[in-house]
Amino acid sequence: MPETPWPAALFEDGPDEMVSGQGEIRAHWRGVVGVIGSLGRPAVAERGDRLTRAMLEEGVASILPGAAGSGAWRLDPVPLPLEPREFEALAEGIIQRARLLDALLADLYGAQETLAAGLLPAPLVFGSPAFLRAARQGMRPAHRPQLHLYAVDLLRGADGRWAVLQDRTGTASGLGQLLENRRLIGSAMPEAMRTLLPRAITPFFDLWQEALSRLAPRHKPDPAVALLSPGTSDAHWFEHVVLSRELGCALVEPGDLTVRGGALYLKTLVGLQPVDVVLSRLNAASLDPLDQPDSHAAAGVPGILDAARHGALTLLNAPGAALAEMPALPAFLPALCERLLGEELRLPSLPTHWLRAHEAPPPLPPGHAAWAFRPAGDGLAPESWSPATGLPQAAIALPPLPVAPALEEGKLNPVPLVLRMFAISDGMNWQVLPGGLVRHVSPGTRLTGRLPGAGWCKDVWVPADPGEAIIGPAAQSAPPLAIRRTPAAIPSRVADNLFWLGRYVERLDRGARLLRATIARLRRGGLSPRELAELSALTHCLREAALVDDEARVSAGSLTPLAEALMRGARPGVRDLHRRIGGLIEAVRDRLTADMHATFTQTLRAAEEALATPLPDLQDLGRALIPSLRFANAVAGVAAENMVRGGARLFLELGRRMERAQAVAAEVAVALDGPPARIEAGLRLVLELCDSVITYRSRYLGVLQPAPALDLVLADGANPRGLAFQLQAIADALGEVSADPDDPGAAEAERLLAIAEDITPRLLAARDQAQEAALLPPELRQIAQDLATLSDVVSRRYFALLPPARAVGVDMGEAAVIEV
Repeated sequence: MPETPWPAALFEDGPDEMVSGQGEIRAHWRGVVGVIGSLGRPAVAERGDRLTRAMLEEGVASILPGAAGSGAWRLDPVPLPLEPREFEALAEGIIQRARLLDALLADLYGAQETLAAGLLPAPLVFGSPAFLRAARQGMRPAHRPQLHLYAVDLLRGADGRWAVLQDRTGTASGLGQLLENRRLIGSAMPEAMRTLLPRAITPFFDLWQEALSRLAPRHKPDPAVALLSPGTSDAHWFEHVVLSRELGCALVEPGDLTVRGGALYLKTLVGLQPVDVVLSRLNAASLDPLDQPDSHAAAGVPGILDAARHGALTLLNAPGAALAEMPALPAFLPALCERLLGEELRLPSLPTHWLRAHEAPPPLPPGHAAWAFRPAGDGLAPESWSPATGLPQAAIALPPLPVAPALEEGKLNPVPLVLRMFAISDGMNWQVLPGGLVRHVSPGTRLTGRLPGAGWCKDVWVPADPGEAIIGPAAQSAPPLAIRRTPAAIPSRVADNLFWLGRYVERLDRGARLLRATIARLRRGGLSPRELAELSALTHCLREAALVDDEARVSAGSLTPLAEALMRGARPGVRDLHRRIGGLIEAVRDRLTADMHATFTQTLRAAEEALATPLPDLQDLGRALIPSLRFANAVAGVAAENMVRGGARLFLELGRRMERAQAVAAEVAVALDGPPARIEAGLRLVLELCDSVITYRSRYLGVLQPAPALDLVLADGANPRGLAFQLQAIADALGEVSADPDDPGAAEAERLLAIAEDITPRLLAARDQAQEAALLPPELRQIAQDLATLSDVVSRRYFALLPPARAVGVDMGEAAVIEV
């Protein structure tokens, strides 16, 4: 259905939220206007810039290189106040609509009496892609609602009354954004906060957390609650992170869950942990590939609907609840309200008509600007302004959009808006959040459908009544908790992401060091044979790190080809590491505090910006690599000082140590791979790459010999850049994660450590240390290979949760190793 440009009438003569029909400022706006006037235009503009920076650095718009995101959210510093009596009237209407839609969904997935009575056309319901046939099979036990979280989009008409543009009953978005808006605007506009005293929104989330516990199967005490997200590729991933923290529940993806014995479990490092309540952010058609074999549910959780059907799990909102978002449904709600609730509908919808195929809409009602035409049964489909599709349509009469003042290029201008409000239920009572989210609307912006991943928004304030009681959850007594100091039961996917985050950060650090060492030698010119040998070893390491192509070679005649290879391949190679790291940081965002994430965001963004600018020569390239090294140091510092030594930090550190150990072993092998007479060049390079030059000089002054140099970088357990330090850290981490003194992974790391520690006495006992050192490269390469194998074993055991590979069968005298 092609879309045509928006009618200009939608943006003309809309009701002004701030000014009354008599041209006077409405009473509840006077406090906002007073604060803005007292601050002055420059100060308000500065607050707007401050909010924009805060959104980029720590809020929903803080997208890192490589992270999913469709754009940035912008928060207007001018809030939208709602008069308390107006809010109470809206809240009553919202609660009634939520009760009505819950009762309607229960009927449509149950007895279907409304269809039998002709109150709803059967073709509209059964033809809707949101109608989930699997949900009719006893999915709803008596004490659980169909609706738990409900949102509604509202427009104010020319008569000053609010009307519903769209009901959101599937995966209502915006609450995480709302939380961040309130936090950020509270710090940017404290004067407005002190003057208007908006009602707090935290009690709503406290009640929500308690409601999730009440809805557990069989009223299970202390249930395990999870928020199921599509993952980092979803435009609302940030919101899922914020909500999971606010509600105190686990943030999981479909791959984190499994159904065993009819119950749902979370796959963690310490085994399977039961899950009782799931707040789903997935489209219902993507939940379960077993119940929906013809859908795109391959990424869902097999068996999850069966677990809900048999009462072992509570799914919220109930699967199929998005059916109440049908664009044509509002045309039938007044009669349905009379039938199901015995009440008159208090909060009306915009005038809506169900149009059969090729049926023309009626005349546009007075006070409305245009018809919006949408597929009658598909609430997720985009708007279309043409009914000439030959399919059933919903015709929605839109009024001119209401406007409110917003800061635009340093000036306050009237901007069209849509108001979204929220309510939650614990199965018995509904509670409406005292506030909401305003989207500023411009031509081309979707009015209906899912909340976009980017846009311009405004916080909604309901001034508090000093004598009003704050509604919150009742205090609950609980038995004392047992003290736990074991690693947390984090999901295996999170451990996997942390492990590879550590590895890629270390690759970035090593790559930047290799590049800077190479650039420093190229800029000297007139290199000696020793420096040419060092440059040859560095070039080999850069090829292994995919930072130069295979054509890069060192020639005494000309270093230009190598310099050109660096300028051609270094920047894209490092930026690719930035992209991978950025994606992994977003994947573990729920495991990072706001300060930790801000540190990662700002330092990684600075590293990316340094490489995004033109780099005319090698000197500029070397300078642009400095922020990448600072980022790697920031990650190491945050891990050491801000992360509790548990599962998350252990796997981040394990990844870093595994990567560094492999790199040290491989690079020392390359540096020593030459004639014994030239070993001095290799030793100098080894000390430089392991950042151990100053330590060596302080111990041995200017005398360079193989045994003390290689002891420092291979066998000294006190050198954090040396091989032995990494191997000991790997052994300690694996032993702590498994809590098994005989853990095979830790034992393998201890074996490799013993090999590294044996190198020093062998060199000291040798008649010619240079000759003995020249024999080390094959042994060091084997250590690097064994570490790669150990990494695969860790991934198999902790991330894929597969049993170890076993040797079975005998073929030609050798065991055949197969994966079982």
